[in-house]
Amino acid sequence: MEPLTSKPKRQTIFLVDDLETNLLAGRDALQDVYDVYTFDSGARMLKVLEKLTCDLILLDIKMPEMDGYEILAKLKDNALTASIPVIFLTSLSNEEDEAKGLSLGAADYIMKPFSQPLLKKRIKTQLTLVNYNNNLQAMVEEKTKAVIELKNIILKTVAELIDCRDTVSVGHAGRIQSYMEVFMNAMKKYDVYGKEIASYDEQLVLLASTLHDVGKILLREPILLKPGKLSETEYNEMKLHTTFGEKIISRINETVAEKTFLEYVGIFAVSHHEKWDGSGYPKGLSGGAIPLLGRIIAIADTYDALISERVYKEAFTHNEAVRIISLSKGLHFDPVLADLFAEINSEFEKIGSTANNT
Repeated sequence: MEPLTSKPKRQTIFLVDDLETNLLAGRDALQDVYDVYTFDSGARMLKVLEKLTCDLILLDIKMPEMDGYEILAKLKDNALTASIPVIFLTSLSNEEDEAKGLSLGAADYIMKPFSQPLLKKRIKTQLTLVNYNNNLQAMVEEKTKAVIELKNIILKTVAELIDCRDTVSVGHAGRIQSYMEVFMNAMKKYDVYGKEIASYDEQLVLLASTLHDVGKILLREPILLKPGKLSETEYNEMKLHTTFGEKIISRINETVAEKTFLEYVGIFAVSHHEKWDGSGYPKGLSGGAIPLLGRIIAIADTYDALISERVYKEAFTHNEAVRIISLSKGLHFDPVLADLFAEINSEFEKIGSTANNT
């Protein structure tokens, strides 16, 4: 006994023509290979397409009420039907008519009366192209996903290396990314600097935030690893990590075509220690002159530093950190963002609960 095998799924063809004889001829020509649905008007087919899709449409041009060009335009305007290949079946022989149909997005143009072998061959060609394009798109998406995953792993590794150089900040980069996500979601929800937030590539912003301390790569280990509070001279050297970060990113930016991600990293690197009143570093920027991303990460970075234990200080509680940030509203922090932080700080508490357990 031969093993049972499932039959391949038949593809579906929609045939639209206002003449019954043409509908019957088309069905007879194709029903041995395809599931064929016939419609005597474009309006009826469009109604069915709201609930049932198909693999290809054979469409007459000259029809009452709505001609083939109008139907094709409606198909292309709908995201659910725009990718369905459409072959015009027509008795029109004018080259201008054919050019018009192709310019509107028709896949092919077959003159009536048609021969059955030719019709089948042209349909098979179009369906093969669709299948090839779908497979190619799937391959591209798979490769893109793999590249994105690799990029994320590399970025995470670099961020962890930065954290490891500065042993008091283990896990800091990952928490910053989580704080930033909470902040940006809240900004969109409450329309806080909404237009500017909408202009960002959020995924790239969040990835870039993990590298805000990239300049620490160039700091001397005695500064990073000192088991105690830094002297004024040492602290001034520590502050150089902001300009070091800007220079690192600027140098990389000269050699790559895609600059958006690096621009975000550069903003974070150089501006996360600026203060609203102009007393921050390295440039002493104040108010709106500080990039918005720098003003956001300043709160996230300060919060994480406050709740984290250091060799020279105990960790502050969440409530103490919230109070300190509130008191620094309009001094260290953008007043609008400080008010928003007051509304969403419970989300920060959940993220920061791991700060001293890594």
